[in-house]
Amino acid sequence: MKKLLIACSFICLAASVWAQDTKNQLNPIYHGVNSLAIAPDARAGGMGDVGAATDPDVNSQYWNPAKYPFCISRSGISLNYTPWLRQLTEGIDLANITGYYRLGDYNALSGSLRYFTLGEVYESYESMSDENAQTFKPYEMALDVAYSRMLSETFSASVGLRFVYSDLAYKGEGSDELKAGTAFAADIALYHNGYINLGGHESQVGWGLNISNIGSKISYDEGNTSEFLPTNLRLGASLLVPFDEYNTLTIAADANKFLVPTRPTMDQYVKHMITTEGGEAKDYENNYSDYRTWLEGEGYFNVSPISGIFKSFHDAPNGFKEEMQEIQWSVGLEYAYNNQFFLRGGYHYEHPNKGNRTYFTVGAGFKMNVFSLDAGYVISTAQSNPLDQTLRFSLAFDMDGIGDLLGRRRR
Repeated sequence: MKKLLIACSFICLAASVWAQDTKNQLNPIYHGVNSLAIAPDARAGGMGDVGAATDPDVNSQYWNPAKYPFCISRSGISLNYTPWLRQLTEGIDLANITGYYRLGDYNALSGSLRYFTLGEVYESYESMSDENAQTFKPYEMALDVAYSRMLSETFSASVGLRFVYSDLAYKGEGSDELKAGTAFAADIALYHNGYINLGGHESQVGWGLNISNIGSKISYDEGNTSEFLPTNLRLGASLLVPFDEYNTLTIAADANKFLVPTRPTMDQYVKHMITTEGGEAKDYENNYSDYRTWLEGEGYFNVSPISGIFKSFHDAPNGFKEEMQEIQWSVGLEYAYNNQFFLRGGYHYEHPNKGNRTYFTVGAGFKMNVFSLDAGYVISTAQSNPLDQTLRFSLAFDMDGIGDLLGRRRR
């Protein structure tokens, strides 16, 4: 289905906030390649988007690839699909394929390919009513690989590399100044998995850390301007309690923060100009051209990705209070019966000033020796939230199970 430049609204939040009233406290973290921040799989999606320390599974690549050496199966592959922003329009989709292979008892290789499409988009607002108007199909994709190693019986680490490609520009006449953007990034992850005695039950406890998308900036105009990748720090903990031979309950929580510097606000620009140049607020408000020039002079656009990571911990306009607002919180539950039937629920919170992506999630899953099928569903707590009613689907295959099945048939 054809849509009006939904591409622009996806790329930027940026553009929308440039036009915010200066009295509005909305001040989200700006970054490019927004699709890298979308959770791909239904299991974590049904648990409030937690995954840094949950029990290892085939989709650990996105959440914490250091978990793979603890997987029971030697190899697996998963297909994930999410129809995105269905409350706004149709045609926006995220598809993801993930797989891993354990090398011996202590090492694992893993990888994933994600493809995000914005569907068919009109070249301009004015052309919407023209049946012969030209359209284009913007998309983003990322290919990554990771190596993980078990360093002890309870601890593992992982490093990963990612190639990012983003083609959001219209390729028609007069659009030569915009090009597809590319970037490279790396991930570093840690995972601990141990056991404690809790109420007479040997319970599994874990914690995990994943710093993802540490890399270059991305540019759509051959380097004249560039945007940060969504470098992200995720820290999580989980507790799996077995009630008996068949019933278990997992409780997990994640804290998540973008390691991207906070862009100075229009309010800061106005106050700065009044202090240095004099005049009144009305002389500077809504002057976005001068505002952008000031940002370049203040050292936002020319900050390197590594410097931006360290700057992101202390640069919020309202100090420590706003730094804490930048942390997203998630908590999730997973009930399992005989490790075959799963019910899930969760809650994700983001401060209203930073985007207000706050929602409950529910999910369910079914697992056999050969495959597993999972679904997740988002229930927004904010009015008119485009994430409301988002569905995720995952189909995973246990390659060991498939091998055993084929072996029995040969006999």
